[in-house]
Amino acid sequence: MSTAIEIGIFGGSGFYEFLKETTDIVVDTPYGRPSSPISVGHVEGRAVAFIARHGRDHQFSPAQVPARANLWALHSLGVTRVLGPCAAGSLSPTVHPGDFVVLDQLVDRTTGRADTYYDRGTVHHVSFADPYCHELRSIALKAGASASIAMHDSGTVVVIPGPRFATRAESRSYREQGFHAINMTQYPEAYLARELGMCYCGIALITDYDTGVEHDVDMPPVTEADVFAFFQSNVHRVRELLTKLIPSIPSELGCQCAAARGPLPHS
Repeated sequence: MSTAIEIGIFGGSGFYEFLKETTDIVVDTPYGRPSSPISVGHVEGRAVAFIARHGRDHQFSPAQVPARANLWALHSLGVTRVLGPCAAGSLSPTVHPGDFVVLDQLVDRTTGRADTYYDRGTVHHVSFADPYCHELRSIALKAGASASIAMHDSGTVVVIPGPRFATRAESRSYREQGFHAINMTQYPEAYLARELGMCYCGIALITDYDTGVEHDVDMPPVTEADVFAFFQSNVHRVRELLTKLIPSIPSELGCQCAAARGPLPHS
């Protein structure tokens, strides 16, 4: 059984625990404490660290999630691969509630979030042209296929500030720009992982159609209750996917994500 903690997982809205027979670790970082204690356990011999992204009592709204502390804490434990399942709304009539989207691009529309470790000391410019690890994406798609889960092999997520949902005009604009999903937390989480040289895979569970789809004007817009209820009723599918995915992750890196890391403050 592996003792090194190789894999980190963030649980999103309605996904507050994953592992059984865990040990909680409280980690202090230069950026404060993470959203929750880190639960460490094993999946088929692979050591896994789990953080409830919004806190175990969902006390952190999207803009308040301590993303820098969360990623730094995982990095300090030796994590090199991060899986980021999240709830997202669909902006496409071909992406349906219940589908999973293995994201390959993101567009940041947030403001004011602490989104870099390089805000002091050495200046380091990090390539983020391809936000998600291609190796983890491939493994996630294969795991989904083996679990007979409807998976989209690519998709662009637009990340909005929250906590409010989009207006109809905003949602229409995002659709016209070709975005596939809408979410509130993929940025800066994915980017901070890249700064730390960790592989990151964003897996969106589609919970709703945001403000509706163009051909159905009578479809009501999404509500918080809708998102939470749908995610809760489908969280077993997220667990099933992760349980299939984790044992398939190779011990040796097959990507260049680690090359992005420069000299870090506090390290």
